[in-house]
Amino acid sequence: MKKISILGATGSIGTQTLDVLRKDRENFQLIGVSANSNFERLLKIVKEFRPSYAVLTEREAYLKFREYFKNENVSLKILFGKEGLNTIASLPQVDMVVTSIVGMSGLIPTIKGIESGKDIALANKETLVVGGKLVTELAKKNNVNLIPVDSEHSAIFQCLQGNKHSDVGKLIITASGGPFRGRGREELLNVTVQQALRHPNWCMGKKTTVDSATLMNKGLEVIEAHWLFDFPYEKIKVVIHPESIVHSMVEYRDGSVIAQLASTDMRLPIQYALNYPKRGNAAVDKLDFYNLKKLTFEKPDIDTFRSLKLAYEAGKIGGTMPAILNCADEEAVKLFLLNKIKFLDISCIVEECMNKFSSKDDFELKDLLYIEIKVKEYVKTKFGK
Repeated sequence: MKKISILGATGSIGTQTLDVLRKDRENFQLIGVSANSNFERLLKIVKEFRPSYAVLTEREAYLKFREYFKNENVSLKILFGKEGLNTIASLPQVDMVVTSIVGMSGLIPTIKGIESGKDIALANKETLVVGGKLVTELAKKNNVNLIPVDSEHSAIFQCLQGNKHSDVGKLIITASGGPFRGRGREELLNVTVQQALRHPNWCMGKKTTVDSATLMNKGLEVIEAHWLFDFPYEKIKVVIHPESIVHSMVEYRDGSVIAQLASTDMRLPIQYALNYPKRGNAAVDKLDFYNLKKLTFEKPDIDTFRSLKLAYEAGKIGGTMPAILNCADEEAVKLFLLNKIKFLDISCIVEECMNKFSSKDDFELKDLLYIEIKVKEYVKTKFGK
């Protein structure tokens, strides 16, 4: 039986991970869970799965949660904040940590899990975007598997199995194009938050959905693929695929292309990561090829959706520039969701931060944390009024 901790159990990926566990209780046991402030949902999870540890990172919710269990006769350890996350990521009895916290806050507990020898089911893009060099070197040192949960990286991971790295011509990451595919910049001047959150295919958290609309999500995935699979940016391409049936592809040097196809359900890549190197029984609807109408592919419009172009630039510059890109985007998306800036302002703010803050080639974890503070402070102060 594989023992699991989930960082971010009440979010989109965390909720779907629980659904996978729910359908396969014989093979998985939930040991640790975390939430930010969703007291009610975490309470339901604890009552259903009976983990040994629960973490809340928002103080009021933590105090409320602890008070609820004050007189309950349960063997549940209730922890708080970043230290709590680090604890459940490195518990001796845990085999795998599912990292599904959005943003930079997932970086340190992921590192703690790797240092403790835990396999990582990686759903937190920022871990590799910001700390790719540190994280991949640590994973090799500790003989830890980094198994991607993103549907695109899971697809590439599967398409690479059994083949030589040297035989790969390029990685092809597919993108739905988001809710604004085909629109020009003039048409995007006054789009609303509600419009940006209407993704045509996927059900995701707000930050990821907005990033999908700007194509920053795809840009972050390009950087993540660079670190996960050890390929230069010139060999990582993005193609728009509105149907989201082909989740990504690998082209080999002989011209052969291996693709992974599946329904648009995140539970499949989650299940694959949890079961790796084995495969479980289908937890999602299988594709019905007789009813597939068409599969279309387009070149991304990087002039309109400039975030993708900026991500490639940041990745090629290297050093701490991807961290600058990511932190600027995190804060800009937050301001957009609060209706304090417009949709097209997001990429403009990211570019301004990339020009303002210098990249550092040799860096440590403390440098990344410093960048997070300074970049987010700059964006919030200048644009958040």
